[in-house]
Amino acid sequence: MIYLELFLTFFMIGAFTFGGGYAMLPLMQEQVALRWGDVIGQETIVNFVAVSESTPGPFAVNMATYIGSEIGGLLGSACATLGVVLPSFIVILIVAKCYDKFRNSSVVKGCMSGLKPAVVGLIGGAILSVAGSIFFPAGLALSALQTPAFYLSLGIFAVMLVLAFKKLHPILLILISAAAGIGIGYLGLW
Repeated sequence: MIYLELFLTFFMIGAFTFGGGYAMLPLMQEQVALRWGDVIGQETIVNFVAVSESTPGPFAVNMATYIGSEIGGLLGSACATLGVVLPSFIVILIVAKCYDKFRNSSVVKGCMSGLKPAVVGLIGGAILSVAGSIFFPAGLALSALQTPAFYLSLGIFAVMLVLAFKKLHPILLILISAAAGIGIGYLGLW
């Protein structure tokens, strides 16, 4: 039954979000916490985000695969991945069939224009959610500003921001981030 629940949950996530993986992240976090919060905590989801961003492939598919694997093993990862991908596949088939007919419709153009700010808002919400759990893991409190983890996170963020503006290749940024994360983990600074 867990496999059907994984498939249906991720099918709903794939069907009701627009804008890609980061737009899906708030809904994924909510649904995972609601259904499997005792198995997967907020810290684990943040780790899944880091791994999903670092591995090849679409972010939403990687997240669904990791979450499904954690909950239901290999079959769970297949069910979650199929669930998150299937709605897009169905929509693409329908749009491809009907697009030529409605391409110049003002209603279609209006819908597409209206979706853009919503997607930006969903991505912004995902960024704030992940940043909140990274910078304030114990919740938003002044005591969080006194922890070494806060300043370490802030320092890493500042270094990555500077490196990003230096126009370093994204793969090099990912490798630097991975090396920093591994080093910090082994040194016990986190």
